[in-house]
Amino acid sequence: MTIHIGAAKEDIAETVLLPGDPYRAKWAAETFLSDVRLVNEVRGMLGFTGTWKGHRVTIQGSGMGMPSLSIYVNELIRDFDAQTLIRIGSCGAMQDKIKLRDVIVAMTASTLSTPSRGIFKELNFAPCADWSLLRAAVGAAEAKGSTPHVGGIYSSDVFYDERPDLNEQMVRHGILGVEMEAAELYNLAARHGRRALAVLTVSDHLITGEELPSDQRERSFAEMVEIALEAAFS
Repeated sequence: MTIHIGAAKEDIAETVLLPGDPYRAKWAAETFLSDVRLVNEVRGMLGFTGTWKGHRVTIQGSGMGMPSLSIYVNELIRDFDAQTLIRIGSCGAMQDKIKLRDVIVAMTASTLSTPSRGIFKELNFAPCADWSLLRAAVGAAEAKGSTPHVGGIYSSDVFYDERPDLNEQMVRHGILGVEMEAAELYNLAARHGRRALAVLTVSDHLITGEELPSDQRERSFAEMVEIALEAAFS
């Protein structure tokens, strides 16, 4: 048990999926796992543990933004010995070729700042995904007849962005999409020698202005969760 995760150590699996929204954690656990138990509800940040095809899995909400995710990932690694951590979340597309409901597998995550910036100081560290997870996720998607977009994403530290100049440069340099957590997840995984990946579903588009209605989001996110689970145990 930690300050933010009210579970016994044996309640948390070595493989953890990390949606930002605690209610998305609840939906994913009830939809994809068997023998599900609520293992955390501190501050309303729900966490569940169950099994998927005989493998133990925890699905723990991580909140919005890198500071929130950093709290949960640090505790999951330090106190619960989590080995594989996969972010499952939504993102905004930044390339014309990407459509709503497409899946993005993040190879790298660029950012202006993260909670780890104080450690790196003047170094522009380049956080990236675990190769074995990334390769397995692409394979899992292709086995389902889907072609995911694989490449760099942008982890923003603000939701209401007012930097059109920066967005233009990211589009120019091939950044696939924007979200708010993956860069710090990749930093922490690198620091502690763990496996990490972000598998994202496109819920809105920065270029076209399109967005998924809220009632369609959960149904569209199922593929992302399946890909993440397949990748974790390949």
